[in-house]
Amino acid sequence: MQFTIHPIAVVHNSRIAIEDDDWGSVISTIRLDSSISPAALKGLDDFSHLEIIFYFDKVSDDQIQFEARHPRNNKAFPEVGIFAQRGKNRPNRLGVTIVELLQVKEDKIIVKGLDAIDGTPIIDIKPVMKEFLPKGEVRQPDWSISLMEEYWDKAVD
Repeated sequence: MQFTIHPIAVVHNSRIAIEDDDWGSVISTIRLDSSISPAALKGLDDFSHLEIIFYFDKVSDDQIQFEARHPRNNKAFPEVGIFAQRGKNRPNRLGVTIVELLQVKEDKIIVKGLDAIDGTPIIDIKPVMKEFLPKGEVRQPDWSISLMEEYWDKAVD
């Protein structure tokens, strides 16, 4: 089965290069496509956080990972499958991030902490509701904690 998805918006921010870390302070404007009415954003400003689904459009076909690999090609991390990590080289090139909503203005939303570069197509926007968050303790391996140490904010020496 195949289907087509059309972007509903695009990201605008200062990050033009694909980089792994320091996304926590990035402020992004997500501007709706002209085919989407700004009324689609009505009520969104009642939420503190949003879940943003986006498309890694800069990942070429030859970069897609189907096998296991070391995250970030770091041999200190175990070899794991692409579905056991959140890397961009995924078969369907989809990214998902929970961001802080700062403002809703006409046909755009301003968010903090979106790990998508300038020009990234947005597939969907959903409000974060406590009832959809994990019910129990979140478990993850030590390597993933190490990998994420500077993902949101670089350590200050």
